[in-house]
Amino acid sequence: MLFPLTMEVKPASNFSCVRLSTLLQGRRHANLFGLSPNLRDNFRKGFKTFASRKSERKRRKDSEVQQITPLTETVKGADGEEAIADTELPSGTTSGIQVEVASRSAVLQACCFTSAALLLFGVLIRQVSHLACINGLPILDATEVKFGFEIWHIELILALVVLVSSSRYILLKAWPDFAESSEAANQQVLSSLEPLDLVLVAFLPGISEEFLFRGGLMPIFGLDWKSALASGAIFGILHLSGGRKYSYTIWATIVGFSYGLSTVASSSLVVPMVSHSLNNLIGGLFWYLNSNSISEERFK
Repeated sequence: MLFPLTMEVKPASNFSCVRLSTLLQGRRHANLFGLSPNLRDNFRKGFKTFASRKSERKRRKDSEVQQITPLTETVKGADGEEAIADTELPSGTTSGIQVEVASRSAVLQACCFTSAALLLFGVLIRQVSHLACINGLPILDATEVKFGFEIWHIELILALVVLVSSSRYILLKAWPDFAESSEAANQQVLSSLEPLDLVLVAFLPGISEEFLFRGGLMPIFGLDWKSALASGAIFGILHLSGGRKYSYTIWATIVGFSYGLSTVASSSLVVPMVSHSLNNLIGGLFWYLNSNSISEERFK
């Protein structure tokens, strides 16, 4: 049944006439059922307002999640790869130093090449001083410090190991600046190494450094406490690198001075070489085990 395009609707109340075509187009008369003429527009505005409020709540929630995200930093290794490293340090130490963590191959290569260079330089100094001395020049012969070993040297070595390692442990707990410098140096060198690598990086530098400083440089100044202090000061200054501060230089100077005194007392390079290497190994193992225990606690 077809309806005409216009018709009159006469309800019981005073409603005005409405065209059927107007109703089909979705428009409402101003007084139809008492509804607002902008009902559809109001509905659209309300929906947009609800959606905007929901988006605002979502953005606020995302910002709260970002605020509680743990602080991390990007550490670039020597091989160019990037990794996310947590900036948290062991309890009692804080660090603002960003350290580039070297790869395992880079650390081992640098250790071998540096140790070989120090040994070569030490051999050169000893031979030059020996030739100069036998030719009458006023230079002491560095080859007077030999590789002899006696039983009582074991006691001297053990005393040095206990003294240096226990002093380092106390300073790590009592001197924050020294602890921060040590942490920076250990992170740079030891982070990428395997446990067996610690033996290599402990003994190669220990032997080569003592051969150069206590077997080459110190005898030139004389075998006494003054020459031990001079070689120890040079030894400490050369440790001012890799994120270390002056506190670490002071510590290295004192340790070098003690190795020099042991060389003067024993007239042997074996004592400072073994003592230095064992102290390096103990310090590396302590840091390695401590860092691994902290990492395991984070993942529990």
